[in-house]
Amino acid sequence: MSDQTLTRIAEALERMAPAPMAAPDFDAAEAFVWHVGPDRLASVAKVSRVELELLVGIDRSRDTLLANTRQFARGLPANNALLWGARGMGKSSIVKAVHATIREEGHDLKLVELQREDLPSVARLLNILRDAAYRFVLFCDDLSFSHDDQHYKSLKAVLDGGVEGRPDNVVFYATSNRRHLMPRDMIENERSSAINPAEAVEEKVSLSDRFGLWLGFHPCSQDDYLAMIRGYCSAYGVEIDADTLRAEAIEWQATRGARSGRVAWQYFTDLAGRKGVALA
Repeated sequence: MSDQTLTRIAEALERMAPAPMAAPDFDAAEAFVWHVGPDRLASVAKVSRVELELLVGIDRSRDTLLANTRQFARGLPANNALLWGARGMGKSSIVKAVHATIREEGHDLKLVELQREDLPSVARLLNILRDAAYRFVLFCDDLSFSHDDQHYKSLKAVLDGGVEGRPDNVVFYATSNRRHLMPRDMIENERSSAINPAEAVEEKVSLSDRFGLWLGFHPCSQDDYLAMIRGYCSAYGVEIDADTLRAEAIEWQATRGARSGRVAWQYFTDLAGRKGVALA
């Protein structure tokens, strides 16, 4: 094969290869979203969040995650965290609220959101974050895996870090409706059909064990549900008498068939709109 042919092949391969990602400007924002095809970190102009004190009924999880994040922001050891449990009970809200609180305390902590579908690219993302002069909370919302999903193998790169180890300046927080991340029937099927049932499911079930913190979120009581709404009313200046609020809020959750922080916010949004109060 001639040198000219080899040169043409090399040039063709170079054109096919993606251009290297430009160095991100981490000074541009406090939060970023990771995208692939091509790889890039998009800055977030304004993070959608609620104040930490408005998250009612999850005090223990709030305090634990805040303490862990504060340790990390100070350069001290901290654990990866799995926030699991009932839908609409503030799992993702608490991550964003804790991040804001830590920044208010004077720590320039960055938040990077990673979609579950992009987990196979996480090694590339970690290499970018590893070289940055900042500390990062890497956040994956609604993390779970289906029967034929192999993305869970990529998650181990975040939790264990492989040969290099997880970067010291990165901590991983994930939310999930499942404590063990895998459907129960998938785990049972693996156990029943394997030659060695224990070994067959160990890798999948042990994903959750790789998180140092498990924070459970459970359906709220009616008192907590009403307290959430009263807190929103106070914070945004929405005036309504107590009896009317109670009656409307209970009727609202009855029509939804659920009682949660999300349902409380949805009722409050409707109430604020009827009262002519804008939610900044």
